[in-house]
Amino acid sequence: MTDSSPATPPELAVVIPHYNDLARLGKCLGALAPQAADAGAAVEVVVVDNDSPADLGALKAGCPWARFVTESMKGAAAARNRGVAETSAPHLAFLDSDCVPGPDWLATARRLAGSADVIGGRIDTFDETPSPRSGAEAFETVFAFWQKSYIEEKGFSVTANLVTSRAVFERTGPMVVGLSEDMDWCFRARAKGHALVYRGELAVPHPTRQDWPALAKKWRRTTLEGFHRNGTSAAARSKWALRALAVAVSGPAHLPKVLGSQKLRDGTERRRAAVTLLRLRSARALWMVGQALRGA
Repeated sequence: MTDSSPATPPELAVVIPHYNDLARLGKCLGALAPQAADAGAAVEVVVVDNDSPADLGALKAGCPWARFVTESMKGAAAARNRGVAETSAPHLAFLDSDCVPGPDWLATARRLAGSADVIGGRIDTFDETPSPRSGAEAFETVFAFWQKSYIEEKGFSVTANLVTSRAVFERTGPMVVGLSEDMDWCFRARAKGHALVYRGELAVPHPTRQDWPALAKKWRRTTLEGFHRNGTSAAARSKWALRALAVAVSGPAHLPKVLGSQKLRDGTERRRAAVTLLRLRSARALWMVGQALRGA
């Protein structure tokens, strides 16, 4: 006799955007695999690839418990939106493909789901290269992913480690390509009356960026996204130019955080982090002035 009882519907969907970074995606899925096996049908995992030129065939074969879909519109926001549309679970967990979820990440996400409208978890950093740290690595060790501060003081969570419900996502609306989608989406969710909370036990490590080009690429993108969020009218551009001055002077103001950081191993790493801090804040200020003058 054939069992005709309906399959248990999933309770949580894990959405992982990806573009052309197979090694890190492999580590992410490798860490998630035993957790997904324990969860069984209660969890659905979807990897949304932004039409990478690399062949994902080996990863697909090695991870039959995950679904892989392709989203041709570039950008993590579009990939996350597609992942939501491809799943049906009432709760959602967003995880970046270069993060390595801790051994209890999935169980913690399931336990916390529904306890608040939007939950941002802790994001730690780790180095992928041997010591000593480069300037970029040392800088990110000190300054990257201040999730608790982002959530409790600035009102947004990075979407690399975020849990919400499908109902909240649908009421808030999709993430917007071309903006700082994590900031924009969280601000819109809070404007709808949805509470945002920090939960440190929901933890994922994220690799530090290894060199100046990688760090500059990230901050060029986020600076441009911030410019568009600020607005492009003449008044908004003037305001943006004034903010550029504040960014420039913030470099020396943040030097004590570098020089007193216990996360850095020695004076060499502190000096490298300090130089990178000043270089990055100066570069960001120049990019911002250029955007204000060009209007784009």
